[in-house]
Amino acid sequence: MGVAIRTAGEGDRELIVRLLDEAFQDDPVSGWVFPGAEDRRAKHPGLMAAFTDIVLAAGRIDVMEDGSACALWLSVPADEGHSDPDGDAEDEGPAQVREAVDPDNERIEAIGRLTAAVHPTGRTHEYLWMIGVAPGRQGEGLGTALIEAVLDRCDREGLPAYLEASNARSRKLYERLGFEPAGPALDLPDGPAMWPMWREPRPHRSA
Repeated sequence: MGVAIRTAGEGDRELIVRLLDEAFQDDPVSGWVFPGAEDRRAKHPGLMAAFTDIVLAAGRIDVMEDGSACALWLSVPADEGHSDPDGDAEDEGPAQVREAVDPDNERIEAIGRLTAAVHPTGRTHEYLWMIGVAPGRQGEGLGTALIEAVLDRCDREGLPAYLEASNARSRKLYERLGFEPAGPALDLPDGPAMWPMWREPRPHRSA
């Protein structure tokens, strides 16, 4: 599509946070985490900053060279578990994010625990945590280009990929890219649904 993709670094942090904040302000899940519009405008950027910092440290962020879109990926090993019922050591992340962003908002921690509980285990895979496209650039295929760049590598290396779709529009995009339902929808308490989705690698054809 003529726009280069590069790996983001620490110097891109503000750009990534702004992109994610703008892209997800009106997302159903963000609206559930921060029900009040004024509260969401004030605190949502902090949550996006926390997510950005986690992925900058432990994963990879791809960004369009013109700053119009970004995708946050984590490589999840086969032996990484998400089902500790007691919420011990490995499960401290959601509580830490809540403490850093808004200690009084239980839903910040809940969203992390709920998505972790349905995250598939037992196979190494690439996890698309979030993808954000600037509101004025949505519908141009930027998100598809970012995702396909990683899916092509997944196909070459025989790796599956996983994500949670947070709205019906993104769910349809992911279906077109080969993702299928990975279990039942995750219904947030008194809130919208999220759709866990899994993609098996496709046979790679050499040129």
